[in-house]
Amino acid sequence: MDQTGRLAKLQPYDKCIHASLFGEFKLKRADGSEILFSNRRAKALLAVLCLTGNEAIDREQLSKMLWPGRFESHAKASLRQCLLDLGKLLEPLGREILHVTRISVCLNNKVMVIDLFKLEAELIDGQITKAADRISTIGGSRLLDQLEFGDAFNDWLSHRRLQAERRLQMAVDAALSKAVECGDEESYATLTKAWALRYPLALPMAAAAPVDMRTRIAVLPFQALAADTGQDYFTDGMVDELITTLGKVPQLAVAGRTSSFHFRDSDLPSTRIADELRVSHLIEGSVQQQGERVRIHVHLIDGGTGFEVWGERFDGTLDDVFALQENVAQAVTTTINDVLGLAMQPPQVRGLTHSKAAYDLLLQGRSLCARVFGDGILDRAIALFEEALVLDADFAECWVWLAEAHQLVAVYTQCHDRIAASLRMAECATRAIALSPELGYPYSLLGVHQWTENNIVGGLDSAFEGYRREPENPAVTMRLGSFLIYCGRTQQATPYVNAAIEQDPVDPRKYALLWAIHMGAGDLQSAQAAGQRIVDLGWPSMYLAIASAALGQHDLAVEQYQQTRRLVNTIILPPVGGATMTSELMDTYWQVAAKGICSRQEADRLVYFQWLEMMYATLHDKADLAIAGPAIFTGNAELVFKSLGHHISPANTLAFVALWTDIDPIRQIWQHPEFIPFAQRIGMAAAWDKYGWPDLIPPPSNL
Repeated sequence: MDQTGRLAKLQPYDKCIHASLFGEFKLKRADGSEILFSNRRAKALLAVLCLTGNEAIDREQLSKMLWPGRFESHAKASLRQCLLDLGKLLEPLGREILHVTRISVCLNNKVMVIDLFKLEAELIDGQITKAADRISTIGGSRLLDQLEFGDAFNDWLSHRRLQAERRLQMAVDAALSKAVECGDEESYATLTKAWALRYPLALPMAAAAPVDMRTRIAVLPFQALAADTGQDYFTDGMVDELITTLGKVPQLAVAGRTSSFHFRDSDLPSTRIADELRVSHLIEGSVQQQGERVRIHVHLIDGGTGFEVWGERFDGTLDDVFALQENVAQAVTTTINDVLGLAMQPPQVRGLTHSKAAYDLLLQGRSLCARVFGDGILDRAIALFEEALVLDADFAECWVWLAEAHQLVAVYTQCHDRIAASLRMAECATRAIALSPELGYPYSLLGVHQWTENNIVGGLDSAFEGYRREPENPAVTMRLGSFLIYCGRTQQATPYVNAAIEQDPVDPRKYALLWAIHMGAGDLQSAQAAGQRIVDLGWPSMYLAIASAALGQHDLAVEQYQQTRRLVNTIILPPVGGATMTSELMDTYWQVAAKGICSRQEADRLVYFQWLEMMYATLHDKADLAIAGPAIFTGNAELVFKSLGHHISPANTLAFVALWTDIDPIRQIWQHPEFIPFAQRIGMAAAWDKYGWPDLIPPPSNL
């Protein structure tokens, strides 16, 4: 549920101020009487704040949107006067509705009920009758109709409308899935009929989500031309910020960083790369740094032909690096405007910090985090981020990356205390949220830690909140989809996982989630294809092997599972506290594991059980993924309950991705009589009560 929905439960509904965003914007008192505006820009300002919920909006952005064409000083003065007029209008209501600072404005939604967010909350909570009535009332009305203040405002509003409609479509899909699961044909029909009023050609279950008409582009890693190859991190940082900045343009869909950087130093032709990334245009370039001077060459490539359609050189200094990045982003946008005949507002680069040294340290640490694997790499990254925060303690982006680094430590290293690393991650994420509430990814990281506290409801709440704030961030979208899959809500997760893959199509982690969705639906051929895609992208073959075994291809599956052995000491690290294995013993272990999981011979399965029990008895971490994952793969319910019941960590949550599979022996776990008590102990049953029971388990008859 979003923030507005939660606060509405805490605040008596009849004591709140009501805002209607569908159609013409209207504001009503608790008694139903309308509040009239004499200043149309004051009305537009409040409407914009209501559409963004409790997200703060930069005052400079508001002044440019609402007073286009005016001198900057005049526009800012007009905004100040508008805020004063709005304050006088709202003052008689006896509530502090606006929170105004020197740099931003946001809504105090504790005293507001906004119809858009109320509808989302009703759909998520399963209040289908109320949601259907509300949808029938709004019909096909556009959000904030009859508001127009020039290109910048119109572009911003168009982007926000699209985001809101996507969220609504996903919430409708989830509600319809729950109705199907519960056999509630009446609610399904009611909601389908109501939604058809808004999208007359829509089919049930999101078959006709709003069409994405944005131009898809990708920014490939730039070539570093500096003599000092140690400065590559600066070049990568330029590309990262260009991806982020262009991603703010409503008419552009920019491929995610993971996918773009997959093609670093690739020999593939541009047309093939564009096809892999599902984009129409590529941005390539180079960065040359000599002392304080920076020179950037940028080229726009037609993905269909591979021909360059534009190229330009930009010169600047490290003192004005953000201005340089902004010049590049604006020039690229202008060129795309000219080439494709679009009308896009040039983007603005976010000013991350006032300290050049802190920014340089961030780029160095971020580059190390991208590598992940290697002795001490993440420790060095953490030290760099902490050094940057000494220089600028309010550097929100650095707090996000420090949180990310601690998460990577907890997941990908031989960490002796994964829970402590997770707690530090949560502390950093919380700090980032306090500094920049508009960021979504820190909420996703906070959700990861809430799982370790057996607060899975809180984890899902945070994931949904992160998605509400940054729906275009594939990492945020993926995290929400993964949490839903871990809880068995694979149908509800499907649109989020598909969206994450569309945003970032060359990331093996996302295909592991797609594999789980296909396995949960019994589509084993598609699951096998997803597993193969994971392998093709350089990640473990265990998911491919399990799908092959489910298809009866047992000898092939054993061979495929053993191929994961090649990734030991790189992507897969030996468990903490385990004795160092010789190469021969390692080969033996992986052969036993492959047969125990994929041969479907009971004798092989029992032999592997003995290995896993020995590991549980001797390893430092009783809940290590090396125990919990195979316990699920082999259907060893008792070991699953012992290991994951011992504690959940950021590393072993991945084990849940394979749990909700309707094949033997995995189904023996969730069919086990002790599974529901186990789910109650770890907080998963509470999440079912709020977000719906798993696709494969009917809810208790007394609910």
